[in-house]
Amino acid sequence: MKKTVQLYEGKAKKVFSTDDPNLVIVSYKDDATAFDGTKRGTITGKGAINNQMSNFLMQKLEQAGVPTHYVQELNERETVVKKVSIVPLEVIVRNLSAGSFAKRYGVEEGIIFDAPTVEFSYKNDDLHDPLINDHHAVALKLATWDEIDAIQKYALQVNDFLKRELLACGVTLVDFKLEFGKTADGSLVLADEISPDTCRFWDSKTGEKLDKDRFRRDLGNVEGAYQEMSRRLLGK
Repeated sequence: MKKTVQLYEGKAKKVFSTDDPNLVIVSYKDDATAFDGTKRGTITGKGAINNQMSNFLMQKLEQAGVPTHYVQELNERETVVKKVSIVPLEVIVRNLSAGSFAKRYGVEEGIIFDAPTVEFSYKNDDLHDPLINDHHAVALKLATWDEIDAIQKYALQVNDFLKRELLACGVTLVDFKLEFGKTADGSLVLADEISPDTCRFWDSKTGEKLDKDRFRRDLGNVEGAYQEMSRRLLGK
């Protein structure tokens, strides 16, 4: 599988076309951003960790019945995935209060919810990804009702799977962001990544943050947190 033309470069990844029109190659970068790109930096080694962790989890999710874009890992930073048209909704699943949820509603971090909450935000950089509800998403033609139902179902399946997988590693899944896309034949699949960039991971005993919040909040030992998650989940 050969890279041909760079199609896109985002905050954390580059995407390249291949000789197959239905497949692209995603290359993970060490660049880090926060707060709508106003904070920028580098987390050495995170691209390789995020790539390998996402691939590991997506293969397991496929086995658990959640369709994904994953096809083949090429090397530690590059993966072949199905080419998709991204549904312009970010899906956030929360098990505990943290981050923007705690700030928005004036509550402390760490409140355990009776059931997971699901939020949607409109993927639009100019509007700073505002929160919307499912009726707004359908009204704006961002997704159909069937797609909304499928996205919510898959998101909660991912949550159940990740909570179990991480608990076995001594990690609490606080919250996470997912993106979905549609393949050439219209199939809905899980896309983007599942990593310390897109999830909040807390050590189950100490509450230590093992994710991108260490970068956002200048907590130090950012690389160490990513490496610790790789060690616990991937054994490397």
